[in-house]
Amino acid sequence: MMKFAKCLIVSLLLASVNAVLVAQTLEIQRIHPTNWWIGMKNPNVQLLIYGKNIHKAAVSVKYPGVRVLKTHNVENPNYLFVDLAISKAAKPGTMSLVFSQGSTQTTQKYVLSAKRHKPVPVNSSDFVYLLMPDRFANGDESNDRFDDMLDTKADKNVPFLRHGGDFQGIINHLDYLQELGVTTLWNTPVIENNTKLKKELHGNLQAAYHGYHFSDHYKIDRRFGGNAGYKQLSTALHQRGMKLIQDAVYNHVSEDHWMYLDPPTKDWFNTWSSYTGTTHKEQAITDPNGANIDRKYLTDGWFTPFLPDVNQRSPFFANYLIQHAIWSTEEFGLDGWRIDTYKYNDMPFMNRCNQALMDEYPNLLIFGETWVTNPASLSYYVRNNVKFPFACNQPGTCDFPSFQAINDGLKESFGWDGGINRVYQALAQDFLYHDPSKMVTFLENHDTDRFFSVIGEDFNKYKLGVAWLLTTRGIPHFYYGTEVLMKNFKNPTDAEVRRDFSGGWKTDTENKFVASGRTARENEAFEFVKKLANYRKTTPALHSGKFTQFIPQNGFYVYFRHNAQKTIMVVMNTNAEAATLETARFAERMQGFTTAKNALTEETISSLASFKVPAMTAWVLELK
Repeated sequence: MMKFAKCLIVSLLLASVNAVLVAQTLEIQRIHPTNWWIGMKNPNVQLLIYGKNIHKAAVSVKYPGVRVLKTHNVENPNYLFVDLAISKAAKPGTMSLVFSQGSTQTTQKYVLSAKRHKPVPVNSSDFVYLLMPDRFANGDESNDRFDDMLDTKADKNVPFLRHGGDFQGIINHLDYLQELGVTTLWNTPVIENNTKLKKELHGNLQAAYHGYHFSDHYKIDRRFGGNAGYKQLSTALHQRGMKLIQDAVYNHVSEDHWMYLDPPTKDWFNTWSSYTGTTHKEQAITDPNGANIDRKYLTDGWFTPFLPDVNQRSPFFANYLIQHAIWSTEEFGLDGWRIDTYKYNDMPFMNRCNQALMDEYPNLLIFGETWVTNPASLSYYVRNNVKFPFACNQPGTCDFPSFQAINDGLKESFGWDGGINRVYQALAQDFLYHDPSKMVTFLENHDTDRFFSVIGEDFNKYKLGVAWLLTTRGIPHFYYGTEVLMKNFKNPTDAEVRRDFSGGWKTDTENKFVASGRTARENEAFEFVKKLANYRKTTPALHSGKFTQFIPQNGFYVYFRHNAQKTIMVVMNTNAEAATLETARFAERMQGFTTAKNALTEETISSLASFKVPAMTAWVLELK
């Protein structure tokens, strides 16, 4: 009898323990996407459920117009994937997701809203301003640092640490951007980077202040202002008629990302027997004689030892990334996407992601960062006119060939292949691209040496570069501070070209946001950009007209932007001395015009047969 009683007690204890374990399995920690919308072209959404041992839970929903299609188990018992179908009959509201296992149930609320966002097209009429939120302006000092994050440091005197810039700082200076002529804001990534300091190649411990080390896709970094602050920035921009571009990273995440610490499957990330970095050699992709292993090294190799490479061939991870892109567009009212490290991604995945976004938001601009200076190779990664074995569907891309050409060309003397001929030759290969007007042009960005330093701090060359950028074909973007002659080389680190914008912090002794805080030369640069950017904004022929260029001769580069209403003639004299331009060879574009007005100086050119142009000067002539 005693033995039976002991057995009964043990059985009851085990049952109690099992009951506790069952309860633990229904602890839901994350549901991604965190919310969704009715009215999407794709009526289905796949939920990633994360918790403790939830993989055996049954899932049900009682909400008109919504049903569970299927649940998916994976290797890790902490994950469950749930496919939902949302019919056109569904109404906005809060539904209940019921998770059941045995006699235990838990319910999670899930919000469905009506799809409302219609992106404002970003196109060649726009002037895009790229900034790094941490380095632009600190509008809210209370969010500079948080003790419960992995990186608790904030010190603007240390180049490698966070400096405290945020969304409120940007909002505080939207008047400045609009005065300059900016129409569209592009921030480096704003998604949470809750990561430890990383030891970079230069040996310093560096914070992820730049934003490219994601740790949770569905959180905007609270040191910038969090999800609520990002919505405030988006609203403030749209109230002014401005637009917002978000920076995407599909290729990798931080080693501190919660999914890397506890991945759903063994193949969630691209892993190797020992650390294998990418080769960065895109030639392997289009090389008809190339080796498959070299293609694999490019796409599956890791960008750095602390940035795990995402396996975009995983159907669940692919869905996760695509849905996050759609979620972000709707949640934050985005008008465009810039895609980081484009060439390292799996191209079938990228096509699927791009198409899903364009299906839901046909007006959305998508352009990638493909650091390739050969136009033929670059054309592979964008809609093109080449019969490659694989056809990429990306609408636009950063124009690295023209970036390299203008930076090199202004450092060189004019020659057969040198000087300004480099720019002409780069643009002469536009036949490769399906739509060159969607090429995003630039003089510098957050990964390059500063343009003003590259050209030897020569102000005349600076104005030549700016004039070219704001009059050539494509969508121009500026890197913050270019308008006030911010300078430096990436020596010893990238932090040197990511310095704070003076005036964005209360402790700054100079304020470049106002004319009184700028030097005479800085004000001249600002006013030059402002004059041309605002003229461009109101002159459709200049920003959207046909582009016709002529072979450079005798140090002159001449091209035209024209439509049925207006013709703009751009003349660049890259000689070290003033020179006379004879215009007879431009007759096909100048016939019928007798005078011109210089949009930069307001001066009138009374005779177009020939005219003398000062050394190292660009004229933007509105023909009359």
